[in-house]
Amino acid sequence: MAKTTADIFEQGMKTRRGILGDAHVDRAEAAKTDFDLPFQNLIIEGAWGSVWSDPAISRRERSMLTLALLAAMGNFEEIPMHVRATARTGASARDIQQAFQHVAIYCGVPKANHALKLAGTTLAEMTSDTHD
Repeated sequence: MAKTTADIFEQGMKTRRGILGDAHVDRAEAAKTDFDLPFQNLIIEGAWGSVWSDPAISRRERSMLTLALLAAMGNFEEIPMHVRATARTGASARDIQQAFQHVAIYCGVPKANHALKLAGTTLAEMTSDTHD
């Protein structure tokens, strides 16, 4: 049976919450406007309902790919969010380092260096949050 748009959306929200956590998703949902609603639905259905929900590769691998692609394209704003998501995807600090080493070799040291700094700061915050 083919999945409906509603099924894909529902799966997307479930996956999104599983990766980013309820608090993050609740904040994002509360911030939605009529203007950005179509875009938000596109992300939920496309990124979370289709790509992140596909079992072909693990969430750990998807985290590593996502972080590498964000860094390679210079989309640094989302790196801390996806580093925090590694607590739920199983990607380790070593995995993050390895992803950014690939970025350095194939896309440029400055992008990888900046991404690594952001990841290091975020991982330190995550460690601090668990000890408070």
